[in-house]
Amino acid sequence: MLSVVRKLKSCSMRSLGVAAFWCLCLAVVLPLSSLSQEDGPESDRKVVSRVSPIYPQLARASNLRGTVRLNALVASNGTVKSVALRGGNPVLAKAAEDAVRKWKWAPATHDSREAVEVRFDPP
Repeated sequence: MLSVVRKLKSCSMRSLGVAAFWCLCLAVVLPLSSLSQEDGPESDRKVVSRVSPIYPQLARASNLRGTVRLNALVASNGTVKSVALRGGNPVLAKAAEDAVRKWKWAPATHDSREAVEVRFDPP
């Protein structure tokens, strides 16, 4: 214990401050870099087959309109692996997700994340 106290006393306040600064930088940068790697790059693959969403009865009755924003994870063969909601009215979200899951994209060499917007206007 005494040796630890002596080592701490021998360290200058400046070197402790520098070490704390770098620890803080690493604590901020490392989680951000892993997030960007998990998300993957968004691309602009061409949609070759779109399915129109079924307008929900509740939305129709209330004359509800709006845009639902989604992220679709598209496999290399063009089929949708998963869909994640990014924003929009919850009443319209399920219909938008169901429709986008049926969309087909052009084939590619790897999976991609596609940003999608589905607009709802009452008929």
